[in-house]
Amino acid sequence: MRRSSFEHYLSAKIKRRNLLIGAGGFLGFTIASQWSHKVLAQPKFSAYPFTLGVASGDPLPDGVVLWTRLAPDPINGGGMPQENILVRWQLAADENMKKVVQKGFAVASPELAHSVHVDVQGLEPDRVYWYQFKVGNELSPIGRTRTAPALRTPVSQLNFAFASCQEYQSGFYTAYKFMAEEDLNFVVHLGDYLYEGGISTSPTRVREHNSPEIITLEDYRNRYALYKSDADLQASHAAFPWIVTWDDHEVDNNWAGFVPEDPDRQSPEQFLLRRRAAFQAYYEHMPLRLKSFPTSDDLRLYRRFAFGDLAYFHVLDTRQYRSDQVCLQTFPSAPDCPDRLDPSLTMTGKEQEEWLFKGLARSPARWNVLAQQIWFGQIDYQPGTEKAFNMDQWDGYPAARQRILDFIENRRPSNPVIITGDWHSFCVQDIKKDFNDPISETLATEFAGTSISSLCPWAPNVQANLSENPHVKFFNGDVRGYISCQITRNTWRSDYRVVSTTANRDAATIRNIASFIVTSGQPGAQKI
Repeated sequence: MRRSSFEHYLSAKIKRRNLLIGAGGFLGFTIASQWSHKVLAQPKFSAYPFTLGVASGDPLPDGVVLWTRLAPDPINGGGMPQENILVRWQLAADENMKKVVQKGFAVASPELAHSVHVDVQGLEPDRVYWYQFKVGNELSPIGRTRTAPALRTPVSQLNFAFASCQEYQSGFYTAYKFMAEEDLNFVVHLGDYLYEGGISTSPTRVREHNSPEIITLEDYRNRYALYKSDADLQASHAAFPWIVTWDDHEVDNNWAGFVPEDPDRQSPEQFLLRRRAAFQAYYEHMPLRLKSFPTSDDLRLYRRFAFGDLAYFHVLDTRQYRSDQVCLQTFPSAPDCPDRLDPSLTMTGKEQEEWLFKGLARSPARWNVLAQQIWFGQIDYQPGTEKAFNMDQWDGYPAARQRILDFIENRRPSNPVIITGDWHSFCVQDIKKDFNDPISETLATEFAGTSISSLCPWAPNVQANLSENPHVKFFNGDVRGYISCQITRNTWRSDYRVVSTTANRDAATIRNIASFIVTSGQPGAQKI
């Protein structure tokens, strides 16, 4: 039986933590509780253990992460014994799982909510595989995944979709049903995978959260289980590898670094504990490699993915390292203030910013994608000579944004495109050298996706002030869906995909509300 690189890597980690290594595999690791030596190979379950489905992620040319979590009673703590459970996995070249190319085992430990992260390596580039887990006599659903093309090799086309913002109570995840039917290489999720709030009192809600606002590790685990129980979300996870990053609601609305939304209600010590719990639960439920495991109050999410010579994806984290928001924020915007211009304000932190610049400078790809959470382009919410901005977006950190724009202008990385979530609305922006000068040079293009289900009550505020923002090519905050992209050597096409309803998953249909194209060497989007 071949042992995966994940098992080797994690074994080394465990040894450094003075934990027990079992023969032929690892026995998990502990966060803050007692280590259990016992491993159950034939556990008995109260119900089917794979209720949360399967997923894969972080595709590389030679490998991918496989994920599942054992949870026969998913929203009530998982329903698992406080024991380590042996989980077998296998990867095949066919959907019937007959042509097995790798197999092995992992251990699902209670310390990680009986989640499993298998980092499979030694695979062929740009290849479709199927995978499955087995525990005792129970088999998981079969998932489909795909490796990235080999580094620097010629690639003629790449298809992917990106999505964000899936508030459970606001609607069904109908968009994911249609996404799962597309021919995609991978999916990018740009944050707000879950929402931390309590049970909504809105009469328009279609389903309910399972608890008041979540605070503890158990709270976050149960909320992830609730969200991941959705069949359409599971279908999209099982169809493609996902590349994920977070925004604010995975922890706390509008959090910034070590500062919560409401510091008058959460002490620094309380928020630190909450942040740690949220970080761990996020890792437990996402198909991430061990190097993203949260340590020393940090969960490393900014990372880079190469798809041959066609596209490099620079995945950013604009929450964990940012400065606190300045100016008195009124929703959805605040009057401009001098503090906003402080050059010390950072959205990414110095280390991540330098990492981004080095990656852009060295990239040999035709297209360079900044996959990040919040609107990058400037949006002025105030008509006339006065200005008002959303201080939680890049408008609240203009010096940090300008450093990126200056880098793009001076170093000219090939075809920069920014993909964005957060604001529950579709948008296309030409990214200007100077947003206050409509005829200044266009340096990049931003495609912003609407939400999967979350509503956009501030859409009229944006719509009313579009004349103040001539670089905005398209805006619609009234619809739900995702963006499907096709990249070739000469063009980038973004299709704005809209579901007819999120209130009735059986009656929903999907259509393109708009399509835009960027031509290589010509930044800026054109409607087609």
